[in-house]
Amino acid sequence: MVFHLRKGVKWHDGEDFTADDVVFTYQVFTDPEVPTPYGDSFGPVRSVTAVDSHTVRVVYEKPYAPALESWGFGMMPRHHLGGKKIDDEEYTRRNIIGTGPYMLKRWVTGQLIELEANPDYFEGRPGMDRYIMRVIPDSATEFLELKTGGIDMMTLEPPQYKLKSGTEFFKRYFRKFRYPSFGFTYVGYNLSHKKFSDVRVRRALGHAIDKKKIIKGVLLGYGTPATGPFPPESWAYNPEVEDPGYDPERAKALLAEAGWKPGTRGLLEKDGEPFTFTLVTNKENQKRSKAAQIIREDLKAVGIDMDIQVLEWQTFINEFINKRRFEAALLGWRLSLDPDIYDIWHSSKTGEREFNFVSYSNAEVDRLLIQGRQSCDFEKRRHIYRRIHQIIAEEQPYTFLFVPDQLPVLHKRFKGVEQAPVGIMYDFVRWRVPADRSTWYQP
Repeated sequence: MVFHLRKGVKWHDGEDFTADDVVFTYQVFTDPEVPTPYGDSFGPVRSVTAVDSHTVRVVYEKPYAPALESWGFGMMPRHHLGGKKIDDEEYTRRNIIGTGPYMLKRWVTGQLIELEANPDYFEGRPGMDRYIMRVIPDSATEFLELKTGGIDMMTLEPPQYKLKSGTEFFKRYFRKFRYPSFGFTYVGYNLSHKKFSDVRVRRALGHAIDKKKIIKGVLLGYGTPATGPFPPESWAYNPEVEDPGYDPERAKALLAEAGWKPGTRGLLEKDGEPFTFTLVTNKENQKRSKAAQIIREDLKAVGIDMDIQVLEWQTFINEFINKRRFEAALLGWRLSLDPDIYDIWHSSKTGEREFNFVSYSNAEVDRLLIQGRQSCDFEKRRHIYRRIHQIIAEEQPYTFLFVPDQLPVLHKRFKGVEQAPVGIMYDFVRWRVPADRSTWYQP
């Protein structure tokens, strides 16, 4: 595979973007000393060579279907980072350069990030001179800032979208959008724990949790039940896979088959041990915390006692998920448009900081994941991934909860905004604000 790089592309410090930067980026991401789960994303690469200053040749050991997408992330500047410790704060916070439409102007920890237009951007100067992303942890405060002109855009919580954005004021000043997320929310079970090693138990949990109640109560209807590792928007989604359905009696029967019988304290017991476990999630996502409350009540009804532990994100990820110190976790995935989910589900990806943190292992799924990567035939890949969808749905290493709708709202003074299947931010560089609309409260 040969890449012919666009000429005239500049890094933010004025240096040319060249093939050496592409080779350097590959070397960094595949360096075993660099802590990243993305090293295998490039696939079976044999060599990456800079043929000349603007040509890169990549040779593969075997066919690799996600090849093009694997090269579609931001490159790193060799002249700026070569020989440096790239995870040093100097290069991750203060002295960041890229080739994109906006350049970092300032980063105030816990408050804001301000970007300014790159006048030398290779596709032309972006439509707006600057972009400020403010850090506002509380959704209610963020919504107040939206209404008073402190911000122009936010993603609304379902109650805000349904109950507070239908006023004449909102209709006058804002555009509302709604589209399915390209991902899903789930409860993942640590399969190395004996409670969750029995597939009958995991299937029982799937029947015990009322997904429709969560969608109605937490999302106010702005979402759909998830059935497996692909959302309905994906071409790999298997429409023949049905949701297990809320059926507490079926859940009790499966648990009984697995040896869990009614105990003396109103809980199910096995070998004298009550069925209790802790679900961990992150406090920054209110929808997850609310869903956890519903799940706890649903499980209590079938004789399972679930505790909830809500943690700050960094602690949640670094101390619990990455180190596998959890029994069950409430999380979500945002997926790539290409259905390659090798990093999430292959049995080789269970190490610390890797994405198969539930320790799922299935020989057929492993084989199919490799076949899906190696075939460039669209229909063959569709068949492969639909089979993967079916197997994982049957084995329930996750209870697949819901695919939430995205609910962004944007001030009407922004022009050039078009909704697409991937949302509205895909062409952000082309957004603009007409000179006569610079005042926030103009109709």
